[in-house]
Amino acid sequence: MYPTHDMPSDLDALLPRLAGRARRLSDSQSDADDLAQETALKLWAALRKGAEVDDLDRYAMTILRNLARQRWRSDKPTDPLEEESAAVPPTAPARMACADLAAAVEKLPETQALLIHMIAAGETSPTILAERTGLPLGTVMSRLARARSKLRAEMGITQKAPVSDLY
Repeated sequence: MYPTHDMPSDLDALLPRLAGRARRLSDSQSDADDLAQETALKLWAALRKGAEVDDLDRYAMTILRNLARQRWRSDKPTDPLEEESAAVPPTAPARMACADLAAAVEKLPETQALLIHMIAAGETSPTILAERTGLPLGTVMSRLARARSKLRAEMGITQKAPVSDLY
């Protein structure tokens, strides 16, 4: 067993060797400093608990080497995330455009908004829209045309521009 009263002087002599070995086992000075400090703390704790150590230098270097190996195993290389490497295109612009469009639909007159809501629900045939609302086909067509025109103006889209220009 290592006598407790000899620890500080022996550790003082050991610390420069620990730091030098840690520099060889680490990629940066700060990693080496952390590794040497962690080794010294583990060594000190083991000695304080009464660990029987015959060769303090060898014991400390073994702790250092084991800690370095643990770090190497847990250190997974990562590539920086780049916009082009995203697996899924961002949805925020499309969601924002949909929210803006929904707000614009709510600003329409009720008769036009009703027809736009029916189209959004999946009904695209003006004839069926006329049957379901009880309106003449010409009225449905003119209300849809006015609603689309107001929506394009509200959203800042030109008459011939595709809907994909929203986002």
